[in-house]
Amino acid sequence: MSRVGLKPIVCPEGVEVNINGTSVSVKGPKGELSETIDPNIEVKMEDGVISLSRKSDLKDHKSKHGLYRALINNMIEGVSQGFKKELELNGVGYRANLQGSVIDFTLGYSHHIYFRLPAEIKAQVIAEKGKNPIVSLESHDKQLLGMVASKIKSLRKIEPYKGKGISYVGERIRRKAGKAAAK
Repeated sequence: MSRVGLKPIVCPEGVEVNINGTSVSVKGPKGELSETIDPNIEVKMEDGVISLSRKSDLKDHKSKHGLYRALINNMIEGVSQGFKKELELNGVGYRANLQGSVIDFTLGYSHHIYFRLPAEIKAQVIAEKGKNPIVSLESHDKQLLGMVASKIKSLRKIEPYKGKGISYVGERIRRKAGKAAAK
């Protein structure tokens, strides 16, 4: 039994949901998103409450029941409130500059890294003296935001000995002891 799939989704005011066969489109103040739903999952909307049901209890249908409920919920939350991720640059001389829709990273390599952001993502670079620079990303699309944040993070992965690299704000970094501790 899918516990996630059975939860109803309450549609907030200002969000318009269109269900057309196997496609669901959501429009709100932050933007517009759409998703194609598996034909074995049925989506219904009654009095501003969206509910999903599956045609059978096959393992594949059960897993997709919860998946599509979560995807629709994320779309509704995204177009009404939006999502935000913050990345922290840990390292001496690590910097980021925003130039339109391109972020210029200085990450200890011999060259600059220019990262072009998709049109749906808004970025902001916060660089205070004495603190690590923070790149703040905002979007209405949770999947795209997570993918872009992951790609930025992969530009300089966290190094376990000194903790240098790009990490999410608040992420715990597993540190290793150096050579001296091995004796």
